[in-house]
This record gives sequence, C-alpha cells and structure tokens, in this order.
Amino acid sequence: MAELFQIAGAGDPRLRDYTDLRDVSLRKLLETERGLYIAEGEKVVRRAVEAGHRPRSLLLAPRWMESLADVLEATDAPCYVLDEKTIEQVTGFHVHRGALAAMERPEPLSPETVLASARRVLVAEDLVDHTNIGAVMRNVAALGFDAVLLSPRCADPLYRRSVKVAMGAVFSLPYARIEDWYAAPDLLREHGFTSYAMSLAADSVPLDAIEIAPGERVAVIVGSEGPGLTEHWQQAADHRVTIPMAAGIDSLNVAASTAIACWHFRPR
Repeated sequence: MAELFQIAGAGDPRLRDYTDLRDVSLRKLLETERGLYIAEGEKVVRRAVEAGHRPRSLLLAPRWMESLADVLEATDAPCYVLDEKTIEQVTGFHVHRGALAAMERPEPLSPETVLASARRVLVAEDLVDHTNIGAVMRNVAALGFDAVLLSPRCADPLYRRSVKVAMGAVFSLPYARIEDWYAAPDLLREHGFTSYAMSLAADSVPLDAIEIAPGERVAVIVGSEGPGLTEHWQQAADHRVTIPMAAGIDSLNVAASTAIACWHFRPR
C-alpha cells in the first residue's frame, strides 16, 4: 500500500517531479532525463496503472483519496497529500482534476515490433502540437487502428497534455518513432502495408472512392498542422487521397481529418 505523506509546503524536495508543469521546454527535458511522465486526473491515473505502468509517486488533494483508494492499495509508491492551493503553487497551474501521478516511462517500442502484428496504422509526420497528438491517438484507438508511427519531430504522446487529451488511449495503443524518416515508406512496404497519404495534391483521389481489398494492410499518413505532408512523403506513398469538402474550404484540423480517414479505413 502507498505510504501517505502530509506535505506542508510547496518547496518540499520530494515534489520535484511535479514542479513547473506548464513549462513545456523544461518538462520535456526533465521528464526525459528522469524517465517519467505525468498522468493528470483520476481516470488517466487509473488507466495508466491498469495498463501496467508503475507510479513513482502520487500527488493528491484530500478529496481524491477515497476515489483512488484501490490504486493506493495496489502500489508501494509514496503518496503526497496537499491542499489544492499548495498543489497549484507546486505545479504552476490549477489542477482542477485534483490528482497527479509521476509514472515510470515505459521502454520505447521499435517500429518493426509495432508493424509486425498491425493491420491498420496511422503515420504522423511532424505533428508538433501536444493537443493534436493526444486527439490523434484517441481517434486512432477509438476507430480500431492498431498502432501509430511518429516522425522524429512529433510531439511526445506521454507529455501531460497529450495524455490528458487522449484520455489515456496512449497507454493501450502501441506507438514508435521512426528515426530514419526518409526511409520510412520502404519500411511500410517491407511489412506489406499499402500507404495512403492525406494530401491536397491535384491528383488526390476522394477518400470515399477508395475501396480496400480484403486482408489489405493499411497505413494512413498525415502531415504537420501547417504545411501538411512533405513532398517526399506525398510522392513516396502508394496513393494520395483527400477528403471532399464544401466549396471555399480546403482543409480540416489534423485531428478531425485523421478521425475521418480512420473511420473510412477502419477494420470491417
């Protein structure tokens, strides 16, 4: 069972994993160095634990002790109990969901491991916004895709904001970064995937005109929030596809377009 510690002040050194949570650059550095990530909110903390991730510690306001009693019972990690005003001083913002956990960051998967058993994958190029990464992961999981592959510049799916937006979907959805991004189209082909690049190119085929052959392994590729897919990926993909839209509108938010594409290519 977790050992409970009543903490009096925000300067306690045991709270170092929870400081300055809104400083994105600092947190990315610290969390990588320390091998951790932050889970925020009762549901997210619970889903992380249920997925087999190990808490380093928990930081709770008193009102959340009862609802997370089973989580506390199942771990030997320390639990720091503070009033909500002091938690705000530690983290740098109002934690309105009232519960935080510093979790051990799992070992990253290799792209080959992810692709070996997958039938549907989403490939993301340079999605740098943590909210978009979280929304994309949630969409992909909800619509029956098996995994996500990320370019080296993509935002961290385990950053606090990503995890929160994904509602913990990142814990159950396999993902991997492809370090040799230029060679990634060949990697997909080697594993038997047909690639469909979401593109505004003049020769793109409307999404609703695409039919999937039985047993076809599908990779949907989406590009960055501003410029979209690079020319290399548009040309290297097996097909370029687009979402038909009303006159005067040429694009959607990447999370919305990902949801539409994943619905179309979902397992039947």
